[in-house]
Amino acid sequence: MSDEADTNAGRPEGLGRYLKSVRLGLDLSLRDVEEATGKEVSNAYLSQLETGKINKPSPHILYALSTALTVPYETLMERAGYIAPNSDRAEGAKHGKAATFSIENLSADEEQALMDHLAYIRWQRNK
Repeated sequence: MSDEADTNAGRPEGLGRYLKSVRLGLDLSLRDVEEATGKEVSNAYLSQLETGKINKPSPHILYALSTALTVPYETLMERAGYIAPNSDRAEGAKHGKAATFSIENLSADEEQALMDHLAYIRWQRNK
């Protein structure tokens, strides 16, 4: 396993999984996102991000994706490992992930299970 993959392994939800979850939640195809970024991010590149083949895209790619997917740029920068997680910067800060109403009571495994289930629900809806 590469050093980059090791870095992402400890995160409750890596960049690729997060991007895919958001994209499916918006009911967008890979090509839809490519168009929304003004073709700055190709659908093939996004696919590699989502599958974890690419773990640390450049900040300008993350900015294009944040705009296209309407997610905070800071969130993508954090998930790509460019900035420290919110919990490291400000104790008690909410981060807007699944189940924010009980986030302080969730373990990393529980949060991952929720995100996996949400991805499944979205996949079922879009079938």
